Amino acid sequence: MTSDPVRWLWAAAAVVLWLMVIIAVRWAGVRARRASAARSAALAPAGDEPSVLVAFASQTGLAEELAWMTARSLSDAGTPARVSALGELDPTGLKAAGRVLIVASTTGEGDAPDAMSRFVRQSMTAPADLTGLRWGLLALGDRTYADFCGFGRALDGWLRQSGAEPLFDRVEVDDGDAGAVRRWQHQLSLLTGSAIEPDWVPPAFDRWRLVERTHLNPGSPGGEAWQMAFEPVDHAPLWVAGDIAEVGLPPLDGQPAPGSREYSVASLPADGRAEFIVRLMRRPDGTPGLASGWLTRGLAIGGEAAMRIRTNRSFHGPAPATPLILIGNGTGLAGLRAHWKARAGQAAGQTWLMFGERTRAHDAFLDAELRTALATGVLTRLDRVFSRDAGDGRYVQALVAERAVELAAWVGRGAAILVCGSLEGMSKGVHEALEIALGAETLRSLTESGRYRRDVY
Repeated sequence: MTSDPVRWLWAAAAVVLWLMVIIAVRWAGVRARRASAARSAALAPAGDEPSVLVAFASQTGLAEELAWMTARSLSDAGTPARVSALGELDPTGLKAAGRVLIVASTTGEGDAPDAMSRFVRQSMTAPADLTGLRWGLLALGDRTYADFCGFGRALDGWLRQSGAEPLFDRVEVDDGDAGAVRRWQHQLSLLTGSAIEPDWVPPAFDRWRLVERTHLNPGSPGGEAWQMAFEPVDHAPLWVAGDIAEVGLPPLDGQPAPGSREYSVASLPADGRAEFIVRLMRRPDGTPGLASGWLTRGLAIGGEAAMRIRTNRSFHGPAPATPLILIGNGTGLAGLRAHWKARAGQAAGQTWLMFGERTRAHDAFLDAELRTALATGVLTRLDRVFSRDAGDGRYVQALVAERAVELAAWVGRGAAILVCGSLEGMSKGVHEALEIALGAETLRSLTESGRYRRDVY
């Protein structure tokens, strides 16, 4: 044990800083819950009529948004409603509600949203006593994945096994299908005895003008990646790092508009524009993908796009003082960029970026910006790997394994981890590497406390 008073002072300062980080994270959570509770209370005014609980399990913010729309529609129809994250409840709380409407997303191949980790582990491993509970379920999914609405179906099965009574058959939504959401609205009409206006489907889009498009990786062995910038037209949007943009696609060959696509926002409102990194996708016959082809080929500079930016609470960052580890690959750099930009000019904790792409010569996305961020201290540490380079050949998950000791030390100081990029390969590989580096129990604890968050696609 040292008797050096300077070392004791440094140790004491480190402990105080760690405690401040923990307090800041918890206080941010308290403020968010208070704001949500106040908003929910406005929909359920005091009175004798019991309110309907509207619970959401969300990964990208869409389920939460639909839950609030559901609650507002119920309230407007004279039925008090309150909103809660499903992951913050337990079987006792569900049963006490009497009636619950659940909006539940599936992420990846049939998985529950990250924020549902504790609920799944503690509540869904065996049937509970939910007799007397009546419920309805709106399950969100994407049929391009094998286990369509896998978590929603698992939740449906658990509720039935637990003795709860369905108010109506499960409604499944494929990639935001408006027709399926209207079926949900019809069930709300039957529940309240009043017509539910369908004006919240589809969502309202704003006007944005394309002002810049830059090819980031000419000569790359992979698909073209483009940095794109849009300026708002006649509106002043607000968002925070981690939020998602929905870009509406134009009608094609006289057919109705084919819906929208989601992109991680790589900029902040202070930049005066919304920026993205878009990969040009190609079909098996070589023709450009519908959305990426239009954005990178069809939309002219100065042309307008319909877009809105949606809150994605599941990928919001920690308090500025919290050390932050950013991990991603490819176009996932977009979702990470907003987070390090948000910490610039603040008394922020250390920020460490680990990123992987194909070749250093062609795929070192935003290289000058990253070097400047490192030189100015916006980034404390930058590690990059390039899978197609001779002498490297590593993916970003290899960095996690190689830096396991340093990673564990950062986490021990209260660091949060944000992962953004491809679901196939990268996300699973990084998760497995983190489990080995930190231990499965620690990673689960980070997930359930909100210190490990993912935006993967």
